[in-house]
Amino acid sequence: MSTPTPTPAPGAAPKKMKKIKVTRAVNGIDTEVEIEVEDTGEGPVWGPNDKHRLVNSHLVRVDAPQKATGAAKYTYDVSLPGMLYARVLRSPHARAKVTILDTAAAAALPGVKAVVVGPPLDVKPPIDVIFEGQVLAAVAATTSEVAEDALRAIKVTYEVLPHVVRPEEAEKPDSPKVYAPDPKTGVPEPNVEPKGKDGDKAKVEAAFATCDAIVEGDYRTPIIHHCCLETHGVVVDYRGGGEATVYASTQGVFSVKSDAVKALGLPDDKVVVMTQYMGGGFGSKFGLNTEGVLAVELSKRAKAPVHLMLTRRDEFTTSGNRSGSWQTLKGGATKDGRFVALQAYQRRLGGLADGSQANQPYVYKPENVYAEYVSIHTNECPSRAMRAPGHPQAGFAMDSLVDELAYKVGMDPVEFRKKNITGPDAHNWHRTLDKGAKAIGWTRRNPTPGGGAGPLKRGMGCAVGTWGGGGNNQCKVTVEVTAGGAVTVKVGTQDLGTGTRTLMRAIVAEELGLGMKDVVEKIGDSRLGSANGSGGSTTAPSLAPSVKDGAWKAKNAIAEKVAPLLKVKPDEVVFADGMVAGGGQKIPWKEACKALGPAGVSVLGEWKSELQSKTTHPACFAEVEVDVETGRVRPIKMVSVQDCGLPLSRTTLESQINGGMIQSLGMALWEGDVNDAELGVRLNPSFMDYKMPGSLEIPELVAIIDDDDKREAVIGVAEPCLIPAVAAVVNAIYNACGARIRALPATPDKVLMAILAKEKKA
Repeated sequence: MSTPTPTPAPGAAPKKMKKIKVTRAVNGIDTEVEIEVEDTGEGPVWGPNDKHRLVNSHLVRVDAPQKATGAAKYTYDVSLPGMLYARVLRSPHARAKVTILDTAAAAALPGVKAVVVGPPLDVKPPIDVIFEGQVLAAVAATTSEVAEDALRAIKVTYEVLPHVVRPEEAEKPDSPKVYAPDPKTGVPEPNVEPKGKDGDKAKVEAAFATCDAIVEGDYRTPIIHHCCLETHGVVVDYRGGGEATVYASTQGVFSVKSDAVKALGLPDDKVVVMTQYMGGGFGSKFGLNTEGVLAVELSKRAKAPVHLMLTRRDEFTTSGNRSGSWQTLKGGATKDGRFVALQAYQRRLGGLADGSQANQPYVYKPENVYAEYVSIHTNECPSRAMRAPGHPQAGFAMDSLVDELAYKVGMDPVEFRKKNITGPDAHNWHRTLDKGAKAIGWTRRNPTPGGGAGPLKRGMGCAVGTWGGGGNNQCKVTVEVTAGGAVTVKVGTQDLGTGTRTLMRAIVAEELGLGMKDVVEKIGDSRLGSANGSGGSTTAPSLAPSVKDGAWKAKNAIAEKVAPLLKVKPDEVVFADGMVAGGGQKIPWKEACKALGPAGVSVLGEWKSELQSKTTHPACFAEVEVDVETGRVRPIKMVSVQDCGLPLSRTTLESQINGGMIQSLGMALWEGDVNDAELGVRLNPSFMDYKMPGSLEIPELVAIIDDDDKREAVIGVAEPCLIPAVAAVVNAIYNACGARIRALPATPDKVLMAILAKEKKA
């Protein structure tokens, strides 16, 4: 065991540095940046993936008892003395001008302690409204009921204006303009915003002439919602003094803190952000957000704590969503399975935002490609990042097209995919495809789509995806060991429910030769070490290396103190089974820690790039049953294969894979935002009307961890497991009934219409 590299003394040679590219999630969207890190040439290593004691085993979640018993405190549960409850007034119109906004009656109601107009704060009419749910005002009162009464007392007069919520209408030259005119130029932003183009169009068009099979069509996915069980919101505790505490349901403790410091106008060290537990984010909860800004202002004006959590309707109409997509694809292939040409026109449907959509041809390698990308804006809530932003949309369209081409040239869809996934990483997809095909029994699939007797027809489909999952250097971890043997690992990161607490304990306990119960973790507090936001599957590959480094440094520091007692060198000290050993002697852990003295050991763990990696190659297979008389689709079985280097907890990874498959089922079969085109309002903004997968609709789920991925490094896995499953389900529908669904969700009416269209064509 080597000792830590000492800090260079004055006049010593400077540290050797190296530049690397890392992934940082900005509001949930992966961004590649170049950073400089120390190149020490030594440090901790994970070692072979199959040689761990705790890591890469089926660990029990350390916070399971707190969650199962209800002891875990979420932001929604925060209750403080003198706390007020806030509600938000929102526009019921998709496009309007507010000519009167009078809050006097609301402010005069007994129990109302503060009223805020905006944002921007204290804005005066006329106010431009550009989507349903846009914030107009907020109130804080002694009870939520009084706050709701106050909203009804606010006098608002609207001049309703033309709107557009359908992309087909928005892209027309004479359609209503989505945005308000620019104050300086008087001209609104265009509804259609070009985002770029790639390839040689003429070359691609010429290549189609050499193809034996051509498929062309529009592939569409709707706007879908994050459906966080705990809605967005904060509790701001500011009582007019020089400090404040913000309790936030967030994926980014430190991004909330940065925003809160600005909004409160307090010094950085006087604002604390807490997130002990949070109920779902999926990419939608970064920063203070509008509701947080309102809560801060209400707390400042009332000089009291303010509890502002969105209602479920607010959550559906204003908290963001997975952007929709509309992709026109044309692909061509030869009889021997060569993907010769692809032409793509990709429309990102993000409402008032740009939307997310990975560029085509996604993971495949056609010989000739031309693609154009645009964002079509509509008078709808701006989209946000949602688990693997942009990838399920692109993957659904491309894997549907690839599936159609495979059938049209008479080739096994798995073999067609393997033939057209090339390059240095191709063997990884080939491996996950082979594993998935074997696990689902691919040879059992319907040999002829739609074949077989009777109204109930079964079929299988497959698809692939990709994701980065790399880490960055934003996590600073403290590992402390006392003279009494107590071990604590601390960092300010949040746990979204993905097992962050568990992985921290496991890494430290394994390094020090202890059990899980011998380590205590502290997280979710901005007074602890800094951490990255949990987005882009970057948490584990950012945090785990820092924890490992801290535990390794702590072990070395303890070895330095204990080695003289054992009469061995520090690198000969062994930590195992709760003992510290060397030279044929063993000392119990707590006895050994007495050698540390009153100060104990406290070390800072920092990120080591070599302990993480990136790029995943997931594959998914699905089996469904289609009732061709009713159009009902019943999922039978799903198999998902995920590579990820070193799994930190197999239980957590399997849970993530299963969750990804379930979430994809919602996108494929049931979920979708429904808007009234005439009124511009949502028709299903509740769990009563927005259909999600229920427990009785979940098929057999098989989560396969690809242990043939021998990378001794941590890679994020929360997002890649979702991506290919959507297309796999839709491709299985085709194999079952011979009808191709190109617009999601694949509801019974669409299935029946597709079957009817197929029969008419025949």
